[in-house]
Amino acid sequence: MSDALAANRPVHDAANVDTEQYLTFQLAEQEYGIDILRVQEIKGWDKPTRIPRSPPHVLGVINLRGAVVPVIDLRTRFGLEPPVYGTTTVVIVVRVQSEERELTAGIVVDAVCEVCNVTQQELHPPPDVAGGLDQDFVKGLAMVDERMLILLRVDRLINASVLEGAAAQAA
Repeated sequence: MSDALAANRPVHDAANVDTEQYLTFQLAEQEYGIDILRVQEIKGWDKPTRIPRSPPHVLGVINLRGAVVPVIDLRTRFGLEPPVYGTTTVVIVVRVQSEERELTAGIVVDAVCEVCNVTQQELHPPPDVAGGLDQDFVKGLAMVDERMLILLRVDRLINASVLEGAAAQAA
């Protein structure tokens, strides 16, 4: 993990117990956030190796220091317009907890924005209609500096994607 991200890890003290930190990123001009404690590293874009018969949102796999890591394109996963990979495109490598074990996966995003602090008071439940986004993936919405953030549950997002990919390959 970069020094900039490590420096922004949460400080746990009595005054800060209801504040969480999120790495924010952009997809199709909307900002999303994932829990900073789930982020392992951020890598520049490099096309992954495609796996036959995998769903469109599973782009393939990358070799991350000897580990084979699946890469998921969130634009495709969320049904947004097709991705255009450019100089700001990155892969956020995350650690997620499945029922059996911890998994490592990469998620492709348009650009990384910043690390934001969000208090429990700033966190709002997602509306009944979350713009076509599966609400099971959405932890909540937060206003940070006049910007609306959609905070994601990365464990549910990645586990669902990996499971769908495995089912598609088995079919």
